[in-house]
Amino acid sequence: MDGRYGRGFNAVAQEELWDRWRRGESLKAIGRAFGKPSSSIYFQVAPHGGIRPRRRRRSRLALTFAEREEISRGIAAARSLRAMARLLGHAPSTVSREIRRNGGYDRYRAAVADENALARARRPKRCKLASSPRLRGAVARKLRLNWSPEQIAGWLKRAYPEDERYQVSHETIYRSLYIQARGVLKKELVRHLRSKRTMRRPRRIGDKRGQIVDSVSIRKRPATVEDRAVPGHWEGDLLSGSNNSYIATLVERQTRYVTLAKVANKDTQAVVSALIKQAKTIPNELYKSLTWDRGKELADHRRFTLATNIDVYFCDPQSPWQRGSNENTNGLLRQYFPKGTDLSAYTQARLNRVARQLNERPRKTLGFETPAERFSACVASTA
Repeated sequence: MDGRYGRGFNAVAQEELWDRWRRGESLKAIGRAFGKPSSSIYFQVAPHGGIRPRRRRRSRLALTFAEREEISRGIAAARSLRAMARLLGHAPSTVSREIRRNGGYDRYRAAVADENALARARRPKRCKLASSPRLRGAVARKLRLNWSPEQIAGWLKRAYPEDERYQVSHETIYRSLYIQARGVLKKELVRHLRSKRTMRRPRRIGDKRGQIVDSVSIRKRPATVEDRAVPGHWEGDLLSGSNNSYIATLVERQTRYVTLAKVANKDTQAVVSALIKQAKTIPNELYKSLTWDRGKELADHRRFTLATNIDVYFCDPQSPWQRGSNENTNGLLRQYFPKGTDLSAYTQARLNRVARQLNERPRKTLGFETPAERFSACVASTA
């Protein structure tokens, strides 16, 4: 590792740093653990593209750090080359060469000599993409089609099952993209990756993103919900602001009636508690189901259903259009809450006023009636 990046981190510290990075800890969290700013951690991981470098293995024939310290002590004690060589079990020429290439008798330092030896021993093997223009071209073409490295690797195995020269692992593709020192794949190809990150970011260990326990798919939602035939079926989401502030937004599918709920944070306990409280303000007959995206803020959906007797359905991953009414409403709400607004400053009373203004605006999809008029008619029919 270049000295500029390794400064302040010995081998043990670097091992711990990469262990923490592998577990998915943030730059700030790792920095706090080492008592350093996050920028120091960034300069550790960025040159490697966020990919942990392979551990160095010293040749059994090379001098060890302990042997170099013995040479340093021998120089200080004015021992002869042959005496030091005999003590170490190496040829005198080995000891002579070691001293000569590291500053001579007057400037020899064991630690510096050991670091220099490791640096000289680096002979990185050219990766398969670097040595095969045809394979490199095929990978680049598929990346430009927005294929993932894993899809490309799988396709190559199917396309060339008997020819390993034209097969490459997805990890090799990632390394060639993120570690630009290799000079294999152009950096511009990174923008074709789904994440578009400039370095690899490990997923948190134990993270089950998109996997909510006992979730019920939107595909199991009754047909009457899908065609908006009856009222009482809602869509929900969180509207985000600055400083990790959020508002829960709920829209009734048939009438487009909107309610807003203040939430303390994105934690599932806080969100579900706010939704339970909000549900009590709506007639039971007009709150039969709630459709949410796959955000973990509703991981505790079973508590919500037990408390309200309202069924919860979850959208497919990356499918916001499945809650189209809510997505559209969130766009309208940005008139009141522009991006970058600290939403924690808004009281529930103020949120209610915003919701009322929105519900009293005529909507083209309702024949220019207002959501408030439609919802009031529904309430009257249940009385």
